[in-house]
Amino acid sequence: MKTVFLTIALTIISTLGFAQDNKGQTITVTIENAKSDDGKIVASLNTKDTFMKAAPIQSASADIKDGKATLTFENVQPGDYAIMLLHDLNGNERMDFEANGMPKESYGMSNNPRSFGPPVYEDAKFTVGNENVDLSIRF
Repeated sequence: MKTVFLTIALTIISTLGFAQDNKGQTITVTIENAKSDDGKIVASLNTKDTFMKAAPIQSASADIKDGKATLTFENVQPGDYAIMLLHDLNGNERMDFEANGMPKESYGMSNNPRSFGPPVYEDAKFTVGNENVDLSIRF
C-alpha cells in the first residue's frame, strides 16, 4: 500500500514539475511614433472574448522617451490575441473623447490596421505559437 501511495505521489509531483516549465511566451511591443513624451503608453492583451468587452488577459504600461516605448507581456500561452494601445496623456488609463465622439488621444492595435470606426478583433488578431513574438505598433 505504501508503494502504491508513493508511486502516485511521485507521479503527481513530477507532472506538476513539468507543468511549471511551460511558462508561455513573451510578447514584446515597440512603439516608435508617439507624438510626445507626455503621459505613458497603456496596453491590453485580449482574446476574442475579451476584446472591447471585458477585462484584458494582461495589461502593461511604459514611459515614453524620445517618442519611443517598449512594453512586454509575459507567460502568454499559445493562441490568438489582439493588442490595443493608448497614448494616455492625462494618466486616467482610459480613452478620452471629444464632444463629437472622436478620440482625444492616439491609439493603435496589433497589425496596424487603418480603419474608421471602432476597432475590430479580426483586423488586429495575431497568433502566438511556440516562440516569443516581437511587434511594432504605430499610432
